[in-house]
Amino acid sequence: MRKVIVLSAIAASSIASAHAVEIKAGDWNVNVGGIVNAYYTAVSCSGASVGGLALGGQGLGCGGQEDRTTIGNGLLPNGLVTSASTSSGGYDVKALIGIYHSTATDSAIAQNSVVDVRQAYFTFGSAAMGTVKIGRDYGIFGSNAILSDMTLVGAGAPVQATQRGRVALGHIGAGYTYLGNYGQLAYSTPKSASGIGFDIALMDPVSDTPILAGPSYTGKSMPQVQAQLTFGQQGLKAWVGAKAQKFESLAAGAADMTMSAFEAGASYNAGNLGLLANVQGGSGLGILSDADQGDTDSVNYFAQATYKMDKLKLGVGYGVSENDDNTPGTRGLKSNANLTVGAYYTLNSLITLVAEVGQTRSKSFSGATGRMNGVAVGGIIFF
Repeated sequence: MRKVIVLSAIAASSIASAHAVEIKAGDWNVNVGGIVNAYYTAVSCSGASVGGLALGGQGLGCGGQEDRTTIGNGLLPNGLVTSASTSSGGYDVKALIGIYHSTATDSAIAQNSVVDVRQAYFTFGSAAMGTVKIGRDYGIFGSNAILSDMTLVGAGAPVQATQRGRVALGHIGAGYTYLGNYGQLAYSTPKSASGIGFDIALMDPVSDTPILAGPSYTGKSMPQVQAQLTFGQQGLKAWVGAKAQKFESLAAGAADMTMSAFEAGASYNAGNLGLLANVQGGSGLGILSDADQGDTDSVNYFAQATYKMDKLKLGVGYGVSENDDNTPGTRGLKSNANLTVGAYYTLNSLITLVAEVGQTRSKSFSGATGRMNGVAVGGIIFF
């Protein structure tokens, strides 16, 4: 069995070796693989009440309680991924469908049948022309930050409001925004000998996702555009990226807005040491996802250091997402910050065992602070 793509957006990362069933059917190679994970998380919240998307506050961080426990997914959901690849007419062709599911619910008898089809696309291309992708997949903007986050195989911020029925957040909302899932037409250039690559995509225009209220904007006539320039050479990888979309107001007489966001980052691996830094900023960038705070200027910072000793990797990651101005969309939230310290033990080529401890802090523009202390213990298998 060989390495396969469990998630297409995760394919570029080195989180684990995923082993899948490979079937030869005529000219096609069919792969079936996936991931399963679960983590015991326990959180305790204290401090003042902070409005908006305050991940460290009692309302979201602890699910409305002072203390709470969940046994559910980490940053990744459970997933079943099927892909098929072949070569035809001088083109490399691939199709992939990824179906995902959550572990934790608030009921021991209710059906847990909600699935999330994050990926359904096909690609074609060659070494000379690059690759064209058509269908639904992860976004380009923010991909390097989340896919290089050590908590991708763990939990990061174990926000109870999202872990029950979905996933933990890693550093989403406290270091970077979620990379998103979009219908898209995308193109990736061939990687040059100098290590330079370029990706660009037209994304299905989306509505804002304020979480705490109904949408105030919608995307209509113009697609979202995302692009990224990367450089990789001898353990160093660097990137710059951008995304933009016009949002049209749903309220009569209210102004439209344009999301415009930029990103820059780099990672470096030398022997057992790994370093990562990433910054995002712009208008309408959102805390968790596109424009979820409306027309608000914000900035995200994320830094991480890891050190691997044989089968054990130790790491520390810190992220902060900060709003520049107290606009109505923030609901008073100034910032979320998360510090996570983790240990990741490779039991074998399939299973990674994880232990993390961390704190998430949320601050309001009025000076109030809410804190969530959390631990996560569990594991993940790639098959």
